[in-house]
Amino acid sequence: MRASLLPSIPPMTGSPGTSYARREPADAPTRPAADLLVTGADVVTMDTGRRVIVDGAVAVRGQLIAMVGPAREVRAAFPGTPELDATGCVVTPGLVDAHQHTTGDPLIRSAIPDDLDSRASIFDWAVPVHAAHEPEDDEVSALLTAVEALRAGVTTIVEPGTVAHPMTVGAALRRAGIRATLGTWGWDVPGLPYALPVAEVLARQEAVVRAFPPVSAGGDGLVTGWVTLVGHDLASDELLTGAAALAEELDTGLTLHLAPSVDDRHAYARRSGRGPAEHLAAFGVLGPRLLLGHAVWMSEREIALLAETGTAVACCPWAYLRLGQGLTRAGRHVPFLRAGGRLALGCDAHNAGDRTDVLAAARLLAGLSRDAPVDGATPLLAGEAFALATVAGAQAIGLGGLTGALVEGMQADLVVFRTDDPAWVPLGDHARQLVWNAPTHTVRDVLVAGRHVVRDGRVTTVDEAGLWAWARERAAALLARAGIAIPRSWPLVAQA
Repeated sequence: MRASLLPSIPPMTGSPGTSYARREPADAPTRPAADLLVTGADVVTMDTGRRVIVDGAVAVRGQLIAMVGPAREVRAAFPGTPELDATGCVVTPGLVDAHQHTTGDPLIRSAIPDDLDSRASIFDWAVPVHAAHEPEDDEVSALLTAVEALRAGVTTIVEPGTVAHPMTVGAALRRAGIRATLGTWGWDVPGLPYALPVAEVLARQEAVVRAFPPVSAGGDGLVTGWVTLVGHDLASDELLTGAAALAEELDTGLTLHLAPSVDDRHAYARRSGRGPAEHLAAFGVLGPRLLLGHAVWMSEREIALLAETGTAVACCPWAYLRLGQGLTRAGRHVPFLRAGGRLALGCDAHNAGDRTDVLAAARLLAGLSRDAPVDGATPLLAGEAFALATVAGAQAIGLGGLTGALVEGMQADLVVFRTDDPAWVPLGDHARQLVWNAPTHTVRDVLVAGRHVVRDGRVTTVDEAGLWAWARERAAALLARAGIAIPRSWPLVAQA
């Protein structure tokens, strides 16, 4: 990576909108010292009581939350601690994006024509571009995705496995400071890039997990390897069962794509006469370690199977609309949630969901559930939709004890929203303001594991201007190697 993209981190001194101040000690500390207090905000805790603490504060010690409560009580518990002034702001847990591709599409954003079906988009564009990726392309793509996510308040992403150079991507995600799960290409259908025999696919998966181990194996919980198959109908039964067994052995997660469009449904009907989820159930692949990307084309029976087995689903509503995959005709995500299913939100790829904006995904799913209810399910309320973006999303991906809520002992992943913006004026109900207004553009500060990774709306861990220039350079070279020219909707007129 270019050295210019690794700036020194600014000292914790005041700047417009973000100020640190040291309070004079009052009484003797009643707890071990904290490193930082985020003070003065309405703190949306997403704890079990869904409390919003007015003029609240969050104390951070190392990577963890040391206390959440009224500002005066937190200050009294940690006198003399530096403060991040969030007066008048709204503080929430970091957002969870449970299905976010970090490579390939970021360098060809808004390039794939929108008059193609999803299969043509994938096999005529995405696959050739991925096949032409070099390690540096994966690196810059991952950094672009992480920076965009962090600036949108997303502190956790699940990479769903279209990464050719996982060690490079993992290092880039760690450098950016985002929490992530990581896998690599995994399929055994011949004739496609990165297709390998089952044993080699599983060996590559194991190598990623051992390089980025789960907490139970000594990992730090920031970047964690998962067993990650591309999925669809591109994995043999032997690979599916082997992947599930490997995830169990390594005590980590398993994710794969399934049925975003009707194509997978037809493929599994030809393959076994069953629906996609029914087929996975027959081989014991469903279960609490598994996160399915999409699961749009599921029968009522399959939805029940997913809920009964504790299998989680990442719903990426903007991608299904952008690609015309049939969400409003077939999607049963809200009935799945109502049946006790573990549901999370995702933003998918940069030519599908297009933006790494989980609040926008929450808004869309909630709106669709009201306008086109399925199976008589009660529509999503704003508070439920925001939970999918935070605490429920974290629980769905197996990180419920780590992130997703502002609770003592959990990781200090939090977002400060400034409220000097029409989206927040006047301030009404916090849940409805966050979901229906989707005020992603008002993210001011972000902490991940106690590290201040966004300050005054800009990422602190990467030289953003240098990253933009690097990405433009790599994008042009990538398209040339892939032999692809971007078709233009409107003619470009060059200056004479």
